Amino acid sequence: MTDSTLALPAAAPLRLAPAIVLSLAAVYVIWGSTYLAMRLVLVDIPPFLQIGSRGMLAAVLLFAWLRWRGVPWPDRRGWRDAGIVGVLLLGGGTGGVAVAQQWVGSGLAAVVVATVPLWAALINGCWGQWPRRAEWIGIGIGFLGVALLALEKDFRAEPRGALVLLAASALWAYGSMLSRRLRLPPGASGFAAEMLVGGGVLVLAGLVTGERIGWPLHPATPWLWGYLVVFGSIVGFSAYMYLVSRVRPALATSYAYVNPVIAVLLGVSFGGESISAGGYVAMALVLAAVVLITRAGERQA
Repeated sequence: MTDSTLALPAAAPLRLAPAIVLSLAAVYVIWGSTYLAMRLVLVDIPPFLQIGSRGMLAAVLLFAWLRWRGVPWPDRRGWRDAGIVGVLLLGGGTGGVAVAQQWVGSGLAAVVVATVPLWAALINGCWGQWPRRAEWIGIGIGFLGVALLALEKDFRAEPRGALVLLAASALWAYGSMLSRRLRLPPGASGFAAEMLVGGGVLVLAGLVTGERIGWPLHPATPWLWGYLVVFGSIVGFSAYMYLVSRVRPALATSYAYVNPVIAVLLGVSFGGESISAGGYVAMALVLAAVVLITRAGERQA
């Protein structure tokens, strides 16, 4: 499922180094919990301001640490390429998810975002690496699952939630795959630049659209927002971009079928959410499709 010019050599087996294992654990567990945290913070902080402010603060903290270590600022091209990726990932991806969670629960949002590997397969196909038969089957099963999700009461009441989530998933996948073709600043410097530009665009969008923070804040909001800044943005986003630059897209995006399980369990247990038996069937179809896509992609690498 990777571009042939960027994939790891076929003769070199994938070795799950400790850094890769830790990064996978971070995106699997932490990002699974952020869906509920984002929905709860929406009570006080609207979507664009929420995602934008946390991205910008995370970037400032990362840049402060990098400058303390003597790491130079990104050059002009680095800022440009990182900005493009940041706008796609934070502005279109995470920002879109936050917008959709005004209408749908955190568990259902995570399930629709599980289509990211399916979108990645299609995007790679447009760049000359079309999916094989098993991947096409997975893509078909995955979108059947998403169609069934549209029957859930949250999506029937607000179908725009499903549309926004699908668009957000596609933009996140495109930004992820595009990042492998651009010259991003190395390491954490690139992650920080992406979050700063993407976060800034979202804050501007929030101000233009008239978003306002609800004062006084709920006592839990500052803690949840801080959790999203430190773990969701700094730890989770940095771990994800590290994976995108080090392993095959199939493995880097495999978090998408672990997150929904965690998000649904947390949403039902602590968020007062519910999901029907049909919703669980739809979720199973989406997750099965993503597993099929991932395994097929690993065999191609």
